[in-house]
Amino acid sequence: MSSKRDYYEVLGTSRDASDAELKKAYRQLALKYHPDRNPGDQAAEDKFKEAAEAYDVLSDTQKRRIYDQYGHQGLEGQGFSGFSGFEDIFSSFGDIFEDFFGFGSSRRSRSRTQRGADLRYDIQLDFMEAAFGTETEIHLEKLDTCSDCQGSGCEAGTQPEACSYCGGSGQVSRSQGFFTVRTTCPHCRGNGQMIPHPCPGCRGTGQIQTSKTVSVKIPAGVDTGSRLRLTGEGEAGRHGGPRGDLYVFIHVETHEFFERDNTNVICRVPISFVQAALGTSLKVPTLEGEKTLKIPKGTQYGDVFRFEGQGIPSLRSGRRGDQIIQIIIKTPTGLNRKQEALLKDFEKLESAKLSSKLKNILKGESARA
Repeated sequence: MSSKRDYYEVLGTSRDASDAELKKAYRQLALKYHPDRNPGDQAAEDKFKEAAEAYDVLSDTQKRRIYDQYGHQGLEGQGFSGFSGFEDIFSSFGDIFEDFFGFGSSRRSRSRTQRGADLRYDIQLDFMEAAFGTETEIHLEKLDTCSDCQGSGCEAGTQPEACSYCGGSGQVSRSQGFFTVRTTCPHCRGNGQMIPHPCPGCRGTGQIQTSKTVSVKIPAGVDTGSRLRLTGEGEAGRHGGPRGDLYVFIHVETHEFFERDNTNVICRVPISFVQAALGTSLKVPTLEGEKTLKIPKGTQYGDVFRFEGQGIPSLRSGRRGDQIIQIIIKTPTGLNRKQEALLKDFEKLESAKLSSKLKNILKGESARA
């Protein structure tokens, strides 16, 4: 019969505990019994190993199911024997310990893999390019993997060596009272390795400055502030790490005739007061050429007309907005004598009509009184 304690009892959780609850419980125990905080304490080391074994089983769906049904003997029948030592624990839960403590363990080799840096490029588009999309090329200066050493930083025929200062761990330890604090090795800068014979092409960095031309497809409907992401077009990663991304920020120039309001375009069309009074038809520019607009009799300053579906495509749906036409009535200037005389005759007729209308209003008010 097994002498091991119940795993739920070890972590101090119920049998229906969630993954988050299990992780939280293990975190507390790992912090409490971590060997770096309890140097030379055998009892603390035993509890640290016991907690790690319990969490390893209960955080694994298959192992937990076997344990819940058959207990410790069921796991032993499947070949599970727990951890052989600290190396196994730190290897299995290395990422968790970095989350817990903010640094890697001295018993765990530090990963040298680094993701490449993201890049930003600002591009200027004219109004029509933004409205209907375009394809363009941009030229970048960025760090790429050195072709001479394939990113190793070493001269041909040589290899990096373990840092003698930190023993290849990338970290150095120092005691502060009860705690042992680990910091990045100042000699190898956390890499754990030194390059005695650097590559002459990149001077040991593994990267060189290069120029590249990238083709960019601008979708229809972008506006100032829109951002495009080109995955993997950033700088190269180091030591086998993935490339960064390229972010293209859009800036759209203003148009002399059109203004944008989301997916709608707005324009202002000037007409004479005679055209407004009598009505007319005129050609109005649109994003795709001219279109006839009928102006009805009696149109007033600021009246609005609409061309449906003649606006800008939506980035999400592709559906186009409308073109909104606002009427501006222009007052004539530089009149000759004949024009002035005609306008004075017109003004007399208008004044007589308005005077008659006013008299009728006053008569109606008098009769009601």
